[in-house]
Amino acid sequence: MNVKKFVPCIYLWNGHAVANLSDRSVVETDPLRLVRLYNESNADELIVFDMSEGDGAHEEALERMKEICALSEVDVIGAGNIKRMEDVKKLLYAGCSRAILDYEKESNIAATEEISLKFGRERILASYDDPKVLKENKELLEKYVSGLVLMNPHQIRETQEIISFPFYVQIESIALNKMLEIFAYENVCGITGNAVNNNYKEILALKTLCRENKIAVETLEAAYRWEEFKKNSDGLVPVVIQDYRTREVLMMAYMNEASYSQTIRTGKMTYYSRSRQELWVKGETSGHYQYVKRLTADCDMDTILAQVSQVGAACHTGARSCFFHEITKKNYQEKDNPLQVFQEVFDVIRDRKVHPREGSYTNYLFDKGIDKILKKLGEEATEIVIAAKNPGASEVKYEISDFLYHMMVLMAEKDISWEEITQELARR
Repeated sequence: MNVKKFVPCIYLWNGHAVANLSDRSVVETDPLRLVRLYNESNADELIVFDMSEGDGAHEEALERMKEICALSEVDVIGAGNIKRMEDVKKLLYAGCSRAILDYEKESNIAATEEISLKFGRERILASYDDPKVLKENKELLEKYVSGLVLMNPHQIRETQEIISFPFYVQIESIALNKMLEIFAYENVCGITGNAVNNNYKEILALKTLCRENKIAVETLEAAYRWEEFKKNSDGLVPVVIQDYRTREVLMMAYMNEASYSQTIRTGKMTYYSRSRQELWVKGETSGHYQYVKRLTADCDMDTILAQVSQVGAACHTGARSCFFHEITKKNYQEKDNPLQVFQEVFDVIRDRKVHPREGSYTNYLFDKGIDKILKKLGEEATEIVIAAKNPGASEVKYEISDFLYHMMVLMAEKDISWEEITQELARR
C-alpha cells in the first residue's frame, strides 16, 4: 500500500524563507525556525528549494542547507540550482537524502542517466509541470528516477494515467478535506507546498482523519497494548530514556496509559508526573523535546527503553543527562568508546584553534595554514601505504593514528564535525 506523506517546503532565497517559487516575499527570516516547527508537527519529509542567484549566493544557500539537514528530524529533499552532476553532489553532501531534477530544463533531462548511475536511482526525483514531459521521457524516468514531483495539481489524473510510480503533488492552497481526495489517487505518495506549510499545525489531525478513512499514512504503530505491560503499584511503567545516537542514558520517568498512547500518537515523549498527577510533554516549556526513534520493552514487560532524539538538555538542571552524581567508582581499565575517543581528541584540536597554546604542534599546523595541513595529511597517507607493505599490523596502527589526527586538524580547519562525517557514512 502506498503510504501518503505530508511534506512541507522551504523556498530558500538570500538566506530567508520566501512565499513560493514565484513570490519572494519573506515569510521567515530564519528558516531553521521553520524546521523546528515542522519537526514538532509530524511532517514526514521536507523539500528545500534553493532559489539563489549567482555563485556566491548559491554557496551561502548550500551552507544554510547543511544547517537545515542537521536540524531536521526527517529526510530533506534538495531542489533548485541543479545544472550538472556536481550540483547534485553538493546537495547530497550537504545532507539531503534525495535531489530533484527540474525536467523543465533540457540539461537536467540529458544528465539524468549519468547522475542516477553515479548516486543511485533511489536518490533522484524529477519535477515537471506538464505531463507530456512524462510521455516524452517515460523510459528514461522509469529506469533512472525513483519518483516525481508534480508542480501542477491540475494534472494529477493525466500523470496517473501515464506513469506507474509514486509522485508528490505541489499545491499552494487547498481545503483540508480535499486532501483526502488527492490521496485517493493510488500513485500520489505525498502533498507538498504551501498547502502543507500553512497547515503544519493540523498534520497530526489530518493523519488521524486519513487513518479513519483507511488511507495509510506515516505514523508510529505500537506492537503492544497498554494492557500487556506489567505496572507498578501506582499503575505506571518506568521509562529509561537514551540518546539514540550516543546511547547515553539521559533520564528516567513514568508513563500511564494516556501518556503511552499520546507518545505513540504524536511521536513526542509524553510522561505522567507523579508529583503533579498530570501528563507532561517533555520540552513543552523548555523547548527540549524528545522525538521518538524507538520504544522497546524489557523481558518482563515492566520497563520501557525509549531511544530518542534529544533537543538540548534532558535534565531540568540544564545538564545533558540527569545522571551526573557519582556515588562511587572502582579503578579499572575502561574500554574506550571509539566514537567518544574521536570526539574527545577532536574537541581538544578545536579548542587549540580557538585558544592557542605556545609550543602546541596543533597550533603550529593551524598557523602554517591549509597547505601545510594538506602536505602532512598526504605524507601520513603515504606512510600508511609503506607500513602496510611490511609484515605485522603494529606499524600500520601507528600510522593510521597519525593520519587520523592530521585528518581531524583538517576537519577543524574546514569546520566539519564528526557528526557530519558519520551521517554521511550512514547514508552510503
